[in-house]
Amino acid sequence: MRVAGMITEYDPLHPGHVRLMEETRRRLGPDTGLICVMSGDFVQRGDFAVVRRGVRAAAAVESGADLVLELPVPWAVSSAEGFASGAVGTLLATGLVTDLAFGCESGDGTALTRLADALADDGFPAALRQELAAGDSFAAARQRAVGRLTSPEDAALLSRPNDLLAVEYCKCLRTSGVRPLPILRTGAPHGAEKTGEGTLPSASAIRALLRRGETEAALGLMAPAMAERFRQEMTAGRAPVFGAVCERALLARLRSMDRPAFAALDEGREGLSNRLYASSRTAASLAQVLAEAKTRRYAYARLRRMVLWAYLGLTPGDRPASVPYLRPLAMNERGRAMLAAMRGRAAAPVLTKAADVRRLGEAAVRLFDLEARAADLYTLAYPKLSAAEGGSLWREGPWVAPAAERSPH
Repeated sequence: MRVAGMITEYDPLHPGHVRLMEETRRRLGPDTGLICVMSGDFVQRGDFAVVRRGVRAAAAVESGADLVLELPVPWAVSSAEGFASGAVGTLLATGLVTDLAFGCESGDGTALTRLADALADDGFPAALRQELAAGDSFAAARQRAVGRLTSPEDAALLSRPNDLLAVEYCKCLRTSGVRPLPILRTGAPHGAEKTGEGTLPSASAIRALLRRGETEAALGLMAPAMAERFRQEMTAGRAPVFGAVCERALLARLRSMDRPAFAALDEGREGLSNRLYASSRTAASLAQVLAEAKTRRYAYARLRRMVLWAYLGLTPGDRPASVPYLRPLAMNERGRAMLAAMRGRAAAPVLTKAADVRRLGEAAVRLFDLEARAADLYTLAYPKLSAAEGGSLWREGPWVAPAAERSPH
């Protein structure tokens, strides 16, 4: 049986995501199994997910996925390279995935593979250093450096967010034997906060509606299963979740950190931590912290991730070399069969009960403890503080679809 992997955030799940699942099965066959690896409560742009992980995972299974595995927070809140490394590594560790399906702006698998090869080329680091010396942004310097090894036309794909991630996915797959399956993205562009009539919305547009209080309009743009579960979370006081609710706590955390603590967040050692330290001493809002620390070379997303790592008490050193366990969040009957198969074939242990993490070694325990702490800090952004009980990760197991429920394929 072919098993397609998919790397997701589902923040929130919308019809474009469902279309990607359907198109994957149209191309690979209707009986294709689908394993998603999904970010937990925090996402790659350096922010809180608008609804907790278990809800998004259950909605994914109800919408077509068979099994949803968690991407732990040290990889979920990382650069495109780190995010891809953790997510692809999780899927490869299952021992089941034959294809990796992903949406992207170009849909050009050949060009994406050429770019992946260029990023892995021995000559790329030197080319990048030369371009960075010109003082331009990191993204622009990288694009020009890759253009030297491929072509300016190929390199231009790196300016598109989904193509950029797709290249990182392809780079991680180079020696795996897993086939990349790029699918042309349709509808609103990634990050677009406006909705166009007759087009598939972006998750950014749905989140923007939620921030403006246009809840019914936002719910109408979600996948049906997502909308139903989102309503239930709203009734329980657990959604929508916005990081701005924790802004004072976040600023307090930044002001209480010393210079070495900031330096530990700066993977590249480019002095960005010094700017962030200085801005946090005087700024009275997160927006002001970011604006004063911003440099021409790096995007806001990198700063937002550094700030979020500070809030969560994480550092890049907390990220293991590989994912030490595979933690299922939701599954249907086929997903349960996949999970059983993984127990004999996976390169990492399957963790279905939180208490069992103690048997998996120091790295697994340390990671799960970090994940549990992050989950507790996430709940503090719930609309109702009375719903923010701690210790949720130790109590929750994977959601399993009732036997009568079948995925719509």
